[in-house]
Amino acid sequence: MNRVLIVEDDAAIVKTLSEFLAGEGFSCETANGQERALELFEENDFDLVLLDVSLADGSGFVVCSAMKRMKDTPVIFLTASGDEHSVVTGLELGADDYVAKPFRPRELVSRMKTVLRRAGKTQSTVELGNVRVDMERGTVTKNGADLCLSALEYRLLLIFINNRGRALTRAQLLEHIWDAAGDFVNDNTLTVYIKRLRDKLEDDPQNPAIIKTVRNVGYKLSE
Repeated sequence: MNRVLIVEDDAAIVKTLSEFLAGEGFSCETANGQERALELFEENDFDLVLLDVSLADGSGFVVCSAMKRMKDTPVIFLTASGDEHSVVTGLELGADDYVAKPFRPRELVSRMKTVLRRAGKTQSTVELGNVRVDMERGTVTKNGADLCLSALEYRLLLIFINNRGRALTRAQLLEHIWDAAGDFVNDNTLTVYIKRLRDKLEDDPQNPAIIKTVRNVGYKLSE
């Protein structure tokens, strides 16, 4: 699973983007300024950095330059500055791509995957016993047979994968999948989708080995 560092000082963008990327199978950490971003980058191994040019306590250009001196990690600039000078400056500092706001989330994910492939950092498959999840192709198979998950079932599974081993409350799950179905998603709907997912993934849905119930908390994906 690819780890992404989001460096952005707009809390609304951070929340929306983090939740969307989690649903697409990315593990995200965030920083709202230059100092925290460099601290996290130095202490952790990220596969990709999404970096805003304008930060509250510094410049994305400075952050990019410092990061490139430390590690050869791909960087994509996210910024409202779409002028030619900013684009050229970012690329000259070693940025791998440049996406202007506002952007379409799915287009961003496509650009991210392209950059990760070029850098040889694509981690596209996850094995869950006899279930194989190919996040590059968006397919889920069991013993080689396609499980044909719906869009919301697939997104729900990716959320569990992204938080493997962690107990997730029903409220957390609802927050992640709120806009994925295109319909109102409530607690009863979540129960239905958990059951459908288990029916497809588990050898014995009554005694699940993949998506486990954590009493008085919620659910978690087995480690």
